[in-house]
Amino acid sequence: MMNAPSPSTLDARNSHRLGVLLVTASAVAWSTAGLFTRAIPLDVATLLVWRGLFGGLGVLAVIVLLDGRKGLLGFRKLGWAGVLLVLVSASGMACFIASLRHTTVAHVAIVYATVPFIAAALAWLVMRERPSTGAVQASLVALGGVAMMVGLGGDGGWFGDLLALGMTLSMAAVIVISRYVPGIPTLAAACLSALLSAAMAVLFSSALAPSPNDLLLLALFGLVNSALGMALFVRGSRTLPAIETALIGSLDAPLAPIWVWLMFHETPNPVTLAGGAIVFIAVIAHILREARSHTKPQKY
Repeated sequence: MMNAPSPSTLDARNSHRLGVLLVTASAVAWSTAGLFTRAIPLDVATLLVWRGLFGGLGVLAVIVLLDGRKGLLGFRKLGWAGVLLVLVSASGMACFIASLRHTTVAHVAIVYATVPFIAAALAWLVMRERPSTGAVQASLVALGGVAMMVGLGGDGGWFGDLLALGMTLSMAAVIVISRYVPGIPTLAAACLSALLSAAMAVLFSSALAPSPNDLLLLALFGLVNSALGMALFVRGSRTLPAIETALIGSLDAPLAPIWVWLMFHETPNPVTLAGGAIVFIAVIAHILREARSHTKPQKY
């Protein structure tokens, strides 16, 4: 005999589905970073300055639109965890943009797919949060794809890959901090993180007055990739386990090279493509398995 789901069970399912949707959307937004970096012919510092400025202002606009003046109070409630999140996220962004100029977009994106292991390890150390067996299995499959790309691909650069690893470490920390202290005003933190990344780079920029065309692309870079991506991610990650958040977020690994290939014909070699396909299949399979487990009716 079937038992109708309780209101609390339905709320949990809806919360989980919303989290999956938001983090998936953030992965799509973040996957455009390589596209914008290739399209804008400016140095890394200038990219960081304008991306951070537009991204920070974009998140600030979202805060005001959603909560009005009350939303601005979030800046006063960050606490130690919020400040730490801002610092870690800004540092990771600097590594991210720089890595896109020192290795291929495919390598940067797929190295990021190792974030589930780092996030799961940090979550276990800090929160004693045990990942599900299915999530671990999916992570191992994804790791196999990354190992294939890095070990056999041969189309990247070690310095860029190292910078991508730095970005991956910072994102894993952001995931765990957001779950460890769920009361952090996440949009306020995202706003300050973007502005801090701009401030960190301003002294090294060589083109603070870009052309109108470049300025338009920089605005889109900041608003779509930074503001929208971060806002969706920090909201969605609060309702999902750390390893699941990282797994879904790693969808940008196979997506990022596709945009660059379509626009600039930067074609990864077959081994890199195969590694990215393995990551993509592992993540999709995990999402479908989790969706079935959350919709399965309860029996007694």
